[in-house]
Amino acid sequence: MANPLWQVIAAYVFAIAGGLISTSLRLTHKPLCALISFAAGTLLGVTLFAILPESLDACPAWAVVLALIAGYALFFFISKHVHHVCPACAASHFDVDAVRRFSEIAAALVVSLAIHSTTDGLALGIQPTASATGEVASWTLFSALCIHKVPEGLALGSLLIGAGFRRAAAFGWVATVEATTLLGGAIGMFWLGNVSPFWLGLIMAHVGGGFLYLATHAVVGEMLKHGKKLVLTSFSLGVALIGILNIGLRVLG
Repeated sequence: MANPLWQVIAAYVFAIAGGLISTSLRLTHKPLCALISFAAGTLLGVTLFAILPESLDACPAWAVVLALIAGYALFFFISKHVHHVCPACAASHFDVDAVRRFSEIAAALVVSLAIHSTTDGLALGIQPTASATGEVASWTLFSALCIHKVPEGLALGSLLIGAGFRRAAAFGWVATVEATTLLGGAIGMFWLGNVSPFWLGLIMAHVGGGFLYLATHAVVGEMLKHGKKLVLTSFSLGVALIGILNIGLRVLG
């Protein structure tokens, strides 16, 4: 069984790697757009190919649907009434005016991103069922989140640099905010380790609903600002990668 501790740590490392890149280099939005769309595709893929099958094995379909809706609604509410829950998924909304007003939105951004990153860590910290299916779900979830964490760190670091932060300070903030991924992992490993498969299935379905929101919001946001071809191609490649990885792990297992 994959060790959730090192998976959580690795996801955090990927996030701060993205922050290190964006605070060291000036990136144009086109490559970031492609990476954001690709990462969004992996989130949709892991929800379809890993989270939903695991949840449906442990819970009735109606309960899984309700948990998905609740997870989607939570991130929708936070993004609408607090702040965009993911800087990568909302990168197109960080225009010049938003960067200029960063001091006004900083607290809301930190709170919303902390909730999002805690959810990421929680998903990795929860042990999958002791089966081949659970092992595959663990690896595909880990892969998707690591891919997603890179543009998340890139976008947050770029926003901080644009707002006038020194490079060291911007990187420090990325590392600090993304550390909530570790908090979520600890909650999953140490407080939810003995929860029944039914409740674990519902928690994962709730997480999957949040992933659906992030994937949808990222793709729609990027398509409104940039070329549909680049966005849809990158998004499709992300979904395909997780699908192929999922099939390959099942065959090898």
